[in-house]
Amino acid sequence: MTLHDATSSDPAQLMEQILYEVKRVVVGQDRFLERVMVAMLAQGHLLVEGVPGLAKTLTIKTLASAVQGDFKRIQFTPDLVPADLIGTRIYNQKTGDFSTSLGPVFTNLLLADEINRAPAKVQSALLEVMQERQVTIAGFSHPVPTPFLVMATQNPIETEGTYPLPEAQVDRFMMKVLADYPTDEEEFVIVQRVIGPPVTVLPVATIAQLAALQAECRRVYVDPSLVQYAVRLVSSTRQPDRHGLQGLARFITFGASPRATINLTEGARALAMLRGRSYALPEDMADLVPDVLR
Repeated sequence: MTLHDATSSDPAQLMEQILYEVKRVVVGQDRFLERVMVAMLAQGHLLVEGVPGLAKTLTIKTLASAVQGDFKRIQFTPDLVPADLIGTRIYNQKTGDFSTSLGPVFTNLLLADEINRAPAKVQSALLEVMQERQVTIAGFSHPVPTPFLVMATQNPIETEGTYPLPEAQVDRFMMKVLADYPTDEEEFVIVQRVIGPPVTVLPVATIAQLAALQAECRRVYVDPSLVQYAVRLVSSTRQPDRHGLQGLARFITFGASPRATINLTEGARALAMLRGRSYALPEDMADLVPDVLR
């Protein structure tokens, strides 16, 4: 499906409408919202680190309403098991048959709240869905809906009773974003909106239009020299001495994988599209470097 088939609006106008609708509800957090849009267009996933109360849930829930997508939230806890996420087979005593009960991962926008509260086997179950975009239950594969975006959150303060994500699993996320506190002015507006009349989110797009935007993003031009730029950036995290960055070696635990190069390139495409261009520039990639390589 092309964007022309899905909507009469051009990509820039449609994305502007989506962002406008979300910003009617979410105050501030412009950088965070931009990263959510980049991940959505580039078909990646987000890991967000920030204290509670910074509109992480509100942002993705509002975005789901604006694009008429399905939204689900999973609160990760130590007693969670993989079946709570992906679903399971249920035996019907009357008929003697098994039926499949699909879990909450079968949605368009999924919020995995405090992912580091659940054991490793539960984290792995979610990350497998993110990578494969399908779930296997009792030998049968069930694809998740398209589009599919996972936003997982971590609380950087509370570490007791947590199961930190291994670096290999963090690598599955396109970006790790740090959500910060609002400014005094933004906090004033937040309180004014909360105590005022509720804001109703208007649906300004559809899931079909969102899928068309993702397809349009794939057509954004990336020059080979820009891909080489991404390769050199990521390579410098593995061999800083080779790139004249000897002083940074002590700050690097281990180098980024080729996934980082892919994510930088795909992210630059999405950011260029958000900025109204059909081609990516070095500054698009440079803006994303901290979040992709973090």
